[in-house]
Amino acid sequence: MINIVEKPIERSPLRRWLGREFYIAKRFLKWHLSGVKYSKIDRSANISNLWIEHKSTLLRKLKNVDMYLQYNKITNLKLAIAKISGVVIRPGETFSIWRMVGRPTKRKGYKEGMMIHNGKVSTGIGGGLCQLGNLIYWMALHSPLTITERWRHSFDVFPDVNRTIPFACGATLAYNYIDLQLKNNTDITFQLNLWLNDEYLHGTLCGDFKPENSYEIYETDQRFELQWWGGYTRHNRIFKRITNLQSGKSTEELVSENNAIMMYNPTLKE
Repeated sequence: MINIVEKPIERSPLRRWLGREFYIAKRFLKWHLSGVKYSKIDRSANISNLWIEHKSTLLRKLKNVDMYLQYNKITNLKLAIAKISGVVIRPGETFSIWRMVGRPTKRKGYKEGMMIHNGKVSTGIGGGLCQLGNLIYWMALHSPLTITERWRHSFDVFPDVNRTIPFACGATLAYNYIDLQLKNNTDITFQLNLWLNDEYLHGTLCGDFKPENSYEIYETDQRFELQWWGGYTRHNRIFKRITNLQSGKSTEELVSENNAIMMYNPTLKE
């Protein structure tokens, strides 16, 4: 059975700007009126039981993308993780990337980076922060934290060159209404740490108790389909397998079903 995916609608720049500012204001009000208890940085917390460590490559050679955008992305990531690294997510609290990072602006030192709009590469101040969302989301999947808000990428922009995790295991970001939020519904306190070196964006998620389970993220039903309007789409399902480390018993849960518009022809050779 073919999954029907409609061709995206191109809206005018004014319509996009008005819509974006409306949703930004709406989210800002929600932050201050909802009564949600948000997590904060506490670098003095001694939370040392490692649950997962992950890293992602900083500089990638992408077709038709100038490398200066990749270097600018590194600057943007440094500024953003300075606002997040060391955050402690206590029981009952919610972690929000944008509430901690704030609006990326030139005045704060953010530079022009790569963004994706309707499947096309574009540029914008603060571009490249989706890499941060991708890394935190992947680590959250390997924990009992509840992902209360996550937006998937609507487009598959680049072929799978050196891909190390399943397709569609990322989290796109756009200030501030396209966010990644994690709710701690457990009795465990978690801490998120982030840092950069010359090659990678690194992250660890630690807890004040050792893990009782192991977590495996895998995909099924991956396929490519030709849509009625002439474009290709990519589909898969992501599952989480949770295995108790003492009993060995496992449970599985569906994480997401993904339908993305492809911006390259999957039948062409690499």
